[in-house]
Amino acid sequence: MKDIITMAHGAGGESMRRLLADEIAVLYDGHADLDDAAIVPGGPRLAVTTDSFVISPLTFPGGDVGKLAAAGTINDLCMRGATPLYMTVGLILEEGLPMATLRLALSSLRATCDEAAVAVIAGDTKVVQRGKGDGLFVNTTGVGMVGAPQPPSSCSAVPGDRVLVSGYLGDHGVAVLAAREDLPLRTEIASDCAPLHGLVAALISAVGSDVHVLRDPTRGGLASALNEIAADSAVGIMLEEEAVPVRPQVRGVCEILGLDPLCMANEGKLIACVAPSGAAAALEALRSHPLGQDAAIVGEVIDSATPRVQVTTGLGTGRVLSMPAGELLPRIC
Repeated sequence: MKDIITMAHGAGGESMRRLLADEIAVLYDGHADLDDAAIVPGGPRLAVTTDSFVISPLTFPGGDVGKLAAAGTINDLCMRGATPLYMTVGLILEEGLPMATLRLALSSLRATCDEAAVAVIAGDTKVVQRGKGDGLFVNTTGVGMVGAPQPPSSCSAVPGDRVLVSGYLGDHGVAVLAAREDLPLRTEIASDCAPLHGLVAALISAVGSDVHVLRDPTRGGLASALNEIAADSAVGIMLEEEAVPVRPQVRGVCEILGLDPLCMANEGKLIACVAPSGAAAALEALRSHPLGQDAAIVGEVIDSATPRVQVTTGLGTGRVLSMPAGELLPRIC
């Protein structure tokens, strides 16, 4: 079964990373960039990202596929310290899709772009036969302008950096799972889906080049993102599990279903690796913004002969936090 694509290849974990490195990177012609967005070589300081959104269900508490597509694209540009400017949108529509569903998605996409002052400048639409497209797929490309001479990169973490997250983790994954499976939750959990342009601007304004790394922990959650940073920067990361903000409802759902909240997808959170001299100011800047009020310092970048993420638990024990090896939740973003 190693010679076929499985759902695990799209889950954001180890299988997906191997697929990108072993098969997809050949397309990059020497310009491979595994960050959330690439800096265009030469010429103007442009950041470019492209993404496809295949979530099921198409609407969920806190958002829908249109809001998700716009916010996800905007956030990928922001993770390189870029100001989002332009977006293209490609739609694959399945025969039988209710027009009301399409209108809702397009309205949400437009409203999210307007919030970030992003112009939709081009697009494409295709229709496939009933049963061939699962409703609606959205593909986007985003373009932004990079201001910093050394934009944040997953390759730039250095020992001593403090690791911050901007708020509660796992909300998006649990919200989508609950909507898909109609879980009888006592309290509705809403996705954190949101554009992070304002939050990133506040952070960079406060501490500037002290921000070494920015990542949004989408597929694979915090576990995947931290392992990617550790591998790309050739460092270790020490994570304090008790410091990681997770809502009790999210933790409860994960415990019942045997899931790890550190591996759950997020769509409105960021991870920042910040120089120790700027960590306190970075935390204050995040908490001063509505989307970062629950931000926390959760760990530290350390020297390590083997790039890995280690976790200190509330009981004082330790464990290695590995990148998810398989598929936790299909069709999550």
